[in-house]
Order: sequence, then structure tokens, then C-alpha cells
Amino acid sequence: MFLATAALALGAIAASFVWARTAPPADVTAAELPAEARDVLARIRAGGPHRYERDGVVFGNREHQLPAQKRGYYHEYTVPTPGVKTRGARRIVCGGPKTAPDGCWYTGDHYQTFARIRE
Repeated sequence: MFLATAALALGAIAASFVWARTAPPADVTAAELPAEARDVLARIRAGGPHRYERDGVVFGNREHQLPAQKRGYYHEYTVPTPGVKTRGARRIVCGGPKTAPDGCWYTGDHYQTFARIRE
């Protein structure tokens, strides 16, 4: 009886973990983004220029926070953080064609959480 109860409990925990990892990201309007993120979004649409060498590189979605797609679908861009000398933690990740993406997401915590950008 104990093993059956423990197995059910572990199954429920595993199911809730999988659901939490695959739940759709929250939405944010472009107007709600920091000014630096709005600038980066405009630069993405214009095809650049971008501030950082790594802007536009393939984002692997290893955290599985965004909808599953083939490798090469997502590209990431650095959102500058005032007062920070490194690239910081803020990014915009877009999927699809580089200058006309299917959708973009904002993360302020280095890929831990994402919000889909509504324009």
C-alpha cells in the first residue's frame, strides 16, 4: 500500500513539473518593455545594426521554456542593462525569419522565465 501511494505521489509531482515547464509564457506588450528592449526590437525588425557580437546567434531553447521548434529557429539578442558593463541577463529571443519573426519573447532573468511580446 505504501509503495503504491508513494508511486502515485511521485507521478503527480512529475506531471506537475512537466506541466510547469511546458506552460505557455505570459504575454507582455511592446509598450510595457524597458526602453532598451523596445530599441532592440526595432533593430531586429530593421536587420540591425546590433550592439553585441553575439546578437542574432541561434538560441538552443535548452531550458524548454519556449515552444518546441527545430534547431536554428530561435535567435537571441542582448537587451542592454543600464549600469551593467557585461551583457547582463536581459534578452529578446525571436523565432522564424530574422527581420520578420513569427514571434518574440523577453526574458529579464537569463532564460529562467519568458514573456511573449505582443505588438
